[in-house]
Amino acid sequence: MDQTKQQEEDYGYNLFPERNSGKFQKGSIAESLFTFNHKCQVMLQFAMETSKRTGYAVYKDRHFSCEDCDGTVSGGFDATSSQIVLCQNNIHQQSHMNRVVTHELIHAFDHCRAHVDWFNNFKHLACSEIRAANLSGDCSFHNEVSRFNFGLKKHHQECVRGRALRSILAVRKVSREEAEKVVDEVFDTCFNDHAPFGRIPHDKKDANFAYRDFENRDRYYANL
Repeated sequence: MDQTKQQEEDYGYNLFPERNSGKFQKGSIAESLFTFNHKCQVMLQFAMETSKRTGYAVYKDRHFSCEDCDGTVSGGFDATSSQIVLCQNNIHQQSHMNRVVTHELIHAFDHCRAHVDWFNNFKHLACSEIRAANLSGDCSFHNEVSRFNFGLKKHHQECVRGRALRSILAVRKVSREEAEKVVDEVFDTCFNDHAPFGRIPHDKKDANFAYRDFENRDRYYANL
């Protein structure tokens, strides 16, 4: 990346204005009364159960922040602070909150497990976006039907590819062709990496079983 492009790149922080503005102090009356923060905090509390399936120790006050964001995003993972941003002005349903929390926790898991170079390695970013779209429920049958997206052959894969591509284009100033090329290069490997689940979970209940499969993945071979 040349110096001019690097100076212009903001890595998507423009989508999260409160990351830099200091508009509200955490816990202030303004934050509680004049934003969606209280509702966000309540929904987050219900969604915190999701964190138990990531293998990543998270704490509500340390690792989550409910903030007002650009209207095009629902959340993000801030690698500089190891904090998940939840867009309180864009998340209005518990099911949506659950998906966003799970999606961003996959990024957090990758951050801890794989030491992802979010800012300099495009393939690392693409891989984590593929995994998050694949494992969070973003592309579940129910969600795709609600978006009026229908398909039979490899529809899930195409949904994952498309949502990963959208996420990359939202936070990086690159051409669609360049983003598609990188996604294609890492897709098969990253799509088939289901950690911390043993397989792609289909819903919340199934995620518990999928995580159990992952935890027990070595038990069979150990007993041979």
